[in-house]
Amino acid sequence: MIRSEGTRRRAVLVLQMLGIAAAYYVSGRAGLLRPVEVESSVVTPLWPPSGIALASLLYLGPRIWPGIALGALLTVITVGDGLTFSGPVIAAGSVLAPLCSFLALRVAGFRTELDRLRDGVALVFLGALGGMVISATVGTGVQMLSGDLPAAEFWSVWSAWWAGDAMGVLMVTPLLLVLRKARLPKVDDRWAEAGALAVVTVVATLLATRSSLSMIYLLFPVLVWAALRFQLAGSSPCSLFMSVMAIIAGTDGVGPFADHSVLEVMLNLCVLNGCIALTALLLAAIVTEHNNIRHETEVACEELAALVEELSPRPSGGGASSGPRSGWDSP
Repeated sequence: MIRSEGTRRRAVLVLQMLGIAAAYYVSGRAGLLRPVEVESSVVTPLWPPSGIALASLLYLGPRIWPGIALGALLTVITVGDGLTFSGPVIAAGSVLAPLCSFLALRVAGFRTELDRLRDGVALVFLGALGGMVISATVGTGVQMLSGDLPAAEFWSVWSAWWAGDAMGVLMVTPLLLVLRKARLPKVDDRWAEAGALAVVTVVATLLATRSSLSMIYLLFPVLVWAALRFQLAGSSPCSLFMSVMAIIAGTDGVGPFADHSVLEVMLNLCVLNGCIALTALLLAAIVTEHNNIRHETEVACEELAALVEELSPRPSGGGASSGPRSGWDSP
């Protein structure tokens, strides 16, 4: 029985690793559908595998790292010219970055519910901006050492690489974390408002990313609506959709990205996607924390009222008059 239980656990772990490797590879191929060439190097404004890697570590722990390594290696081999010296090194950097982000988040007391402002701040600065420095440095550094990247182009490629990995964490990881506790709402819940939010998100995003009138600011009231009313479950899908549509418009050179150089498009996309991710994540975390505090306060008040009612003296029964009858009373 013990042997069969251990075998079952190992089989489940292997399946989980294979599933993560497949998700990493598929998301990597999807992320490269809209590549951007910066200084003769191919980068992407949004790299979803980094978000998938960190979310899998937060779900399953560091034991799952071989699945991330397998997916990263397959992605590098497919994108590049087969298996070269730089391929395994780049894959190692893609594994080490989310591992370091995971360890930093665990030290900071990060909770996957993202129901506190400190969790949102930790994910931004430790999980995304800090941890993804490793993958960008390793990837760009090995390309420079192998002679594929001139030293003068190091920082421009490094910046684009780091921004793409960081945006992958900021956009994808919160969505995967919220899917863990997602439940279908009841019929009488806010289906009408959710449908209206979806329609407004699509219309506002198309106008903001395709119009030549520079109406990018239309995205932020929609994000505020989603975060205030639906918290992370509403703001995460909206922010990811807005980011994807902005990347498509940027690589097509239309709307507010028209008549801009590649570096200018990358810079605009990084700033826009960063603002979208920060607004969606931090505002949703603040609202969730406020709602939790209000709920805990209401529960504490109800418990206090019940305790006061239990300890208060009860009125004695026996009629309106009390005390002994006087001998002078008339019969």
